[in-house]
Amino acid sequence: MITDAEFQAIIQDTSKRIEGDIIWYPDEDDSLAREFRVSVLTDNIGQFQLDGRYNPYAGTLIFALKRFGTGNIYVLNLGDFVYHNPTGETLTGTHKQHWTEEFKDKHAYIPPDITTEWHEPVRVWIQFCNESKITHNGRMFAPMDPGLQRGIV
Repeated sequence: MITDAEFQAIIQDTSKRIEGDIIWYPDEDDSLAREFRVSVLTDNIGQFQLDGRYNPYAGTLIFALKRFGTGNIYVLNLGDFVYHNPTGETLTGTHKQHWTEEFKDKHAYIPPDITTEWHEPVRVWIQFCNESKITHNGRMFAPMDPGLQRGIV
């Protein structure tokens, strides 16, 4: 369990970084979707990973920051979603879920800082990294990059 203050410290910490290229792979449970998982390094705020999932057929893109021992703490969902907050509010489309002491990872809101659509995952990635203060020292390949499909990187 993390406190609201700890969550804010994690999001505001500028030492979060990803080293290396991000390559999307076929989702073993859904051959139409692509996914990735990378470690997020920090100087002193814990161990994290970031998962991505792109499904062009469902029209969805997800980036999820996870803290080891806690699970999802910050998730961006773009595309065709319907989400029900624990408070009873229903959100449709793009939304973010963020950690709170009261609702854990179940509270969502419509983000004003993501202006790109689900079908532009590399552009969304840049916005997501900027607003969550993650430095990516590498390149993110497009999920459906034809060169990746042939094994060319």
